[in-house]
Amino acid sequence: MKISSKKNTSSVEFTVEFDKNDLEPARIKALSRLARDVKIPGFRNGKAPANIVEQHVDPNRLASETLDIAVRTAIPKLFDGTDMMPISIPHVEIAKYVPGEMAEITVKADIMPDVKLGDYKKIVATYDEPEISEKDVDDVVERIAESFAESKVVKRAAKMGDEVIIDFVGKKDDVAFDGGTAKDFKLVLGSGQFIPGFEEGVVGLASGDKKDLKISFPKDYHVKDLAGQPVVFEVLVKQVNERAKPAIDDELAKKTGAFDNLAALREDIRKNLTSHASSEADERYKDELLAKLVDSSKTEAPATLVEEQFGHMKEDIMRNLKAQGATIEEYLEHRKQKLEEWEDEVRNAAKRRILGSIVIQKLADELGIEISDAEAEEQVERMKTAYKKDAEASKQLDDPQVKANIKNRMRVERTIDKLAEINKPNAKKSTKKAAKAPAKKSTKKSEK
Repeated sequence: MKISSKKNTSSVEFTVEFDKNDLEPARIKALSRLARDVKIPGFRNGKAPANIVEQHVDPNRLASETLDIAVRTAIPKLFDGTDMMPISIPHVEIAKYVPGEMAEITVKADIMPDVKLGDYKKIVATYDEPEISEKDVDDVVERIAESFAESKVVKRAAKMGDEVIIDFVGKKDDVAFDGGTAKDFKLVLGSGQFIPGFEEGVVGLASGDKKDLKISFPKDYHVKDLAGQPVVFEVLVKQVNERAKPAIDDELAKKTGAFDNLAALREDIRKNLTSHASSEADERYKDELLAKLVDSSKTEAPATLVEEQFGHMKEDIMRNLKAQGATIEEYLEHRKQKLEEWEDEVRNAAKRRILGSIVIQKLADELGIEISDAEAEEQVERMKTAYKKDAEASKQLDDPQVKANIKNRMRVERTIDKLAEINKPNAKKSTKKAAKAPAKKSTKKSEK
């Protein structure tokens, strides 16, 4: 077997020539395989001699099977003794084939490109020290109190803070539009669940009152046909409930079922806010470290991998848009982008993601970071425990490829953690207000 190759920074092309002696072992294996499906008088299936089997099989099928076995046997050998690591399934093309005499094929594959790492020991990135204020804690306590608010029916006009039960129909040009109708809908006035003007328009209405609310959708509304458009909501108030929040005291803490007093509740909230904010700060810091390492390193992103990643990212965005009831056209209109511009943006993001993966793998090699089979198996078992109620998800964890992916992800995470540890003394510290966890709201604002 003669092998020649042409290599660039991120791909390789082999030319492989098989002679008669190379093809013969593959032919024998092919006959053995085919014998299982051939019934030959006087022999059990698969037990007939090769020369007799050959007389009973389709010559074209034998030729095809022979070449397939020869190619599959040869491909792994192409990378033996080289520093090339294939990162895509090799693409095979048949240049010449004379069954029983010779064959010539070309094998193309993306390989791990050469990487010249930047100085990963001297990266200066910003670490945002989270700052949790008393107001941050107060806001969470208020939301907890709100969740325990009790409602009672009142015979008066509705005001901000009240809960109303309403029927409504939204119309544009006297025609009801999709998603604009509901019955017995509970709405807390002032919650911001609906577009501006709706909740304000219900204020002052009592049980049994009807009103046509003439309002307009925001200009940047995600549904193109409604954005900036005037509409009419026909509203019927069926009930007004006055909401009474409990006092913020030890009794409120006890209602949560986990604390004896308000001080303990507040301390737990502070710990959770701090933990959440610290995790976010860590992730931002690591993202900046990796981005700067990529920028300071020299390598290439294989086009095949970039396009594959681009496809995945594009598909995820489209799926999320569909879940939100929006189209790609509406999304692009909102962003004021053409399709080609958006695709270029996503493709560039895909390229950055691939470059990050290549650089971090190189760094893992440089630092000698490995994940043992035992460690990976422990993680798989933990995941199985988490998915014990999902039999299908748990079963997938036994797939060798899934296990390999988990092992690789663990290696990447450990490498990034090490990168952060190495550069901790270089970190630029800054104080950043902790992001508040948003209160849970109805999705009606996005639907109306």
